[in-house]
Amino acid sequence: MKEILLCKYGEVILKGLNKNRFESMMVKELEARIKKHGDFKVSRCQSTVYVEPQNDGADIDGALESARKVFGFVSIARACQVEKNMDDIISAIKEYIPQFIGNAKTFKADARRSDKRFPLTSPEIAAKAGEALLTVMPRLRVNVREPEITVMVEIRESQAYIHAGSFKGAGGLPTGSSGKCLSLLSGGIDSPVATYMMARRGAQIEALHFESFPYTSERAKEKVMRLAAEVNEYAGHMKVHVISLTHIQEELRRTCDEDYFTLLLRRFMMRLAQRVANERECLCLATGESLGQVASQTMQALVVTDDSVSIPVLRPCIGMDKEDIIKIAREIGTFDTSILPYEDCCTVFTPRHPKTMPVLSKVVAEEAKVDIKALEDEAFATLETIQL
Repeated sequence: MKEILLCKYGEVILKGLNKNRFESMMVKELEARIKKHGDFKVSRCQSTVYVEPQNDGADIDGALESARKVFGFVSIARACQVEKNMDDIISAIKEYIPQFIGNAKTFKADARRSDKRFPLTSPEIAAKAGEALLTVMPRLRVNVREPEITVMVEIRESQAYIHAGSFKGAGGLPTGSSGKCLSLLSGGIDSPVATYMMARRGAQIEALHFESFPYTSERAKEKVMRLAAEVNEYAGHMKVHVISLTHIQEELRRTCDEDYFTLLLRRFMMRLAQRVANERECLCLATGESLGQVASQTMQALVVTDDSVSIPVLRPCIGMDKEDIIKIAREIGTFDTSILPYEDCCTVFTPRHPKTMPVLSKVVAEEAKVDIKALEDEAFATLETIQL
């Protein structure tokens, strides 16, 4: 009996003449991810990618978990491949499916027949499949509305496939299909989610983190690297750039009105980010800002921030509330790391009364009190790059 993974597309199906390009990118990424799990043959047909173990040493469980994190696939099924005749299909159901039933008490059988030459209709195949499972597991009951397990028979071009339901895939668009993006990554909850959401839309991600040693600890930096690694489980191939803002923050505190401190710092961060983006050929910046969540994220404050750069700033979390963001953070595995008690640079020298409705001309006037270019050049010289 041969096991195989069926990786099924999402919106890539709608890409028309560009579909082949997207498919190729998905397959390339999938092959890179599952290579560590052994020798697999990867092929594609009928909007599905087939992952076939080539020997007993191939870890299909590991390949399944890796495949679930490849953007572009909406579902992954672990299936049994058999010849297209009902005798083999029924034998496979009796032998293969019981291991997936567990404590389930109800099931339904379903069938899809993409090869219309097959002599039985989909309802007839489903009926025979359900009958076959009941002969070996008579304790089960049929429930077509809310079954605990769905047994699926797929009749495809060359073979038949039997499985007990699919696992949810990562969805979205394949990595790199939408261009390159530099995401600002702090140690909080929001920015890892924003980074993930950009990657899910096909962006190839590079991340930028700002540190403020010794006001922030080495553990704060380690926390961010851990967050980056967690996002990288989906995004893949990320580089993380780190820049020190310590002297900029000290100069702003010494020279400028405290109420403008956060806005001035954000403008320095954005200009430095644009500089990194230009050097790394990134088309845009991405941040985890959500409208109105904190003082620096009011509409007026965001206008002041965006004025400092000339490339697009994308904010995938902009219309989400905190509970929405936390839900995604839990799903992708970054939440527990984000709430570790190590502060990032944005919490250093926080003003007591930050401006929530700033006027751009006044912010620019405050900014003119410091040597912007000298401070930026000094900060940019601290840039270090880490390949995950």
